[in-house]
Amino acid sequence: MKKLALVIISALFLVVAAACSSNEKSKEANTSEPKEKTEETKEITVKHLLDETKVKKNPEKVVVFDFGVLDSLDKLGVEVAGVPQKVVPEYLSKYKDEKYVNTGSLKEPDFEKMAEIGPELIIISARQQDLYEEFKEIAPTIYMGVDPTQYMESFKGNMTTLGEIFGKESEVESELAKIDDDIKELKKLASDGDQKGLVTLVTGGKVNAYGPGSRFGLIHEVFGVTPADEKIEASTHGANISFEYIAEKNPDYLFVIDRDAVVGGEAAAKKTIENDLVKKTNAYKENKIIYLDPNYWYLAGGGLQSMSEMVKEVKEGIQ
Repeated sequence: MKKLALVIISALFLVVAAACSSNEKSKEANTSEPKEKTEETKEITVKHLLDETKVKKNPEKVVVFDFGVLDSLDKLGVEVAGVPQKVVPEYLSKYKDEKYVNTGSLKEPDFEKMAEIGPELIIISARQQDLYEEFKEIAPTIYMGVDPTQYMESFKGNMTTLGEIFGKESEVESELAKIDDDIKELKKLASDGDQKGLVTLVTGGKVNAYGPGSRFGLIHEVFGVTPADEKIEASTHGANISFEYIAEKNPDYLFVIDRDAVVGGEAAAKKTIENDLVKKTNAYKENKIIYLDPNYWYLAGGGLQSMSEMVKEVKEGIQ
């Protein structure tokens, strides 16, 4: 009987040992699965205007050629390695510091300097898109320009992509929600009455007008300001207009962006715009010639900070 009991106990021990071994293998299999998933999430595929590009998550060396994106990364606390330092928005002047590599200008990139950095990601927009093939030879490159015909959709899409790349999804969501709330308030204010607005850019003594669907058309389409002229052809550079035209359209709000203030270094729009013809308009008489900050509007549009400030400027201007 003792021998029989020993045999039974031995058999039970072997069964238990086999079960434990099986459980250990199962645990190993289970723990290896998340590792594979973690590997998968280290890289994402970004679809953009020019291509589909595989991008490493949380890249450490980033070169940025779009100031709206630089504005957003600055807001999100993401460091960059290189920027084109020839013309940098005043509120982002810290990026002129020598700790950041100067990668040329917006239209003349310094590819040699970029290659020296060894970037893991390059971000470009409209001014560099013709050079896309040269950029991608150096590092994965994505296009993040804002489409004026669907401004908010492309802006939000860009911000969401930045959030995914740099692990800042919740921060981006929170900032976009604040901007949406501010725009709702602005649209309500803009629709309260029958006032009409004209958006202009001044450079070299000349004036161009922008309507819906154009570079600065979001003032009408997104912010809700009724255009003084519905027939302005949508374009990047705007329609060249005369002061007689401004007097004829007689806008209640005249929005002015001074390009020379950020490109030439001398603000001259006020002297150009406020002549005898323009002084006949409702905008001048009611003190509603609204000078918009070209750092936000001309250089760094489509950023989390710039968009917030753009909404604020228009809101304060029409109140």
